[in-house]
Amino acid sequence: MLRNTSSSMSNRSSMSRRLFLTTTGAVSLGLTLTACGGSDSGGSSGSSKPVSQADIDKAMKTPTELTFWTWVPNIDKEVALFEAKYPAIKVKVVNAGQGTPQYTKLRTALKAGSGAPDMVQIEYQAIPTFTITDSLLDLRPYGASALKEKFVDWTWQQVSGSKGEVWAIPQDTGPLGMLYRKDIFDKHGIKVPTTWDEFAAAARKLHKADPDVYLTNLAANQVAAWHGLLWQAGAKPYVVSDRSDITIGVDDAVSRKLGAYWGGLAREGVVSTDPDFTDGWYAGFNKGKYATWITAAWGPAFLSGSAKATSGKWRAAPLPQWDASKPSSGNWGGSTTAVIRSTKNPIAAAQFAQFLNSDPASAKMFATEQFFFPATKALLTDATFTGDAPAFYGGQKVNQVFADISSTVNSSFQWPPFLDQAATDWTETVGKSLADKTDTVRALGTWQTRLTTYAKSQGFTVETP
Repeated sequence: MLRNTSSSMSNRSSMSRRLFLTTTGAVSLGLTLTACGGSDSGGSSGSSKPVSQADIDKAMKTPTELTFWTWVPNIDKEVALFEAKYPAIKVKVVNAGQGTPQYTKLRTALKAGSGAPDMVQIEYQAIPTFTITDSLLDLRPYGASALKEKFVDWTWQQVSGSKGEVWAIPQDTGPLGMLYRKDIFDKHGIKVPTTWDEFAAAARKLHKADPDVYLTNLAANQVAAWHGLLWQAGAKPYVVSDRSDITIGVDDAVSRKLGAYWGGLAREGVVSTDPDFTDGWYAGFNKGKYATWITAAWGPAFLSGSAKATSGKWRAAPLPQWDASKPSSGNWGGSTTAVIRSTKNPIAAAQFAQFLNSDPASAKMFATEQFFFPATKALLTDATFTGDAPAFYGGQKVNQVFADISSTVNSSFQWPPFLDQAATDWTETVGKSLADKTDTVRALGTWQTRLTTYAKSQGFTVETP
């Protein structure tokens, strides 16, 4: 999401919490087996038979109005590119809310059988909550499979079904890295940690030297970051076998390793657990309370607008590793464009979703106008993007750092079809243990039990690793 022009980044990247949430996508919402899916109206919308190029050409020349639900600010600019290429197609852009509010309205419309849009903005982690109810259109018959090589491999895996379905087209991403205060590191003789053991040692050293400073803040209210760290560690907290079978492993060996590590540092008091996106959290960055921020690729642009008093003091690096010989990262944030299965114009809607996110001009506009971090391989190797050297980061090519990190994101991570429940239960168990400095490993067991009970109550057959 970093802008390509350093001079304009400082003017354009000052984002409020509302804009931050709209552009990065917070973990939200879930859907259960008991929910209602979309209808089959629209004829070929439910078919897996390939649509001929002749039919596509005809549909794109037929006057049509599509409705697109999205929370992306100023997306009219990208939509205009599509309408310029296909003058017969008009797209009505509707902001139905960001994340949970939009999904709630969408479920209501699907259940009522009317009022749903043709296309919808949807976060990676929310896709299973709608595919399980047959609410999304498989885009394979409309040519989507041909786009696979344009996108980073792990993003394509996130939008793919178990039988090869293509449920959405990737739009932006949030590979996890680490932003750090070079001045604080230099002052205390701390080297950039490359392993989590080095990170823990640095946390103890720094806080002992200056009790007012913490190496990092692991927000006790931020389930998205926890999932990103699980992802990096190689955990598989959710494995969906079919529509009603799921393996839940939020208390497996990898999860317990993570719980012992972060819970231990929190109890020692050498990392803080302040709730994020609060006044105190913002002040912490500006006053030098936190020496690092474990964040995603959208973080650099956000921080440069939220901690202006620290300009020039920050740098970027990959996450510390559990196994330094096998670099790995997770993801936090990002979204896609999906087509609702009940659309009466599946061809035009599918072509819109594909164009919006794969057309070079449109994809680059997302990176330069909305500060989205790219999902396309072309942009991640584009020197005009990766070569940006913002003064806030001392002239470091931060986009290149995160582009390199993107290639290390594990492709096998899955999300559950009831993520809202997983998030709520995490906050009330694991998150609470971090805030209260109690036993985080034990809290993982409670999270596992609560989530298993919920899944079974919704009709799932649940297994544990």
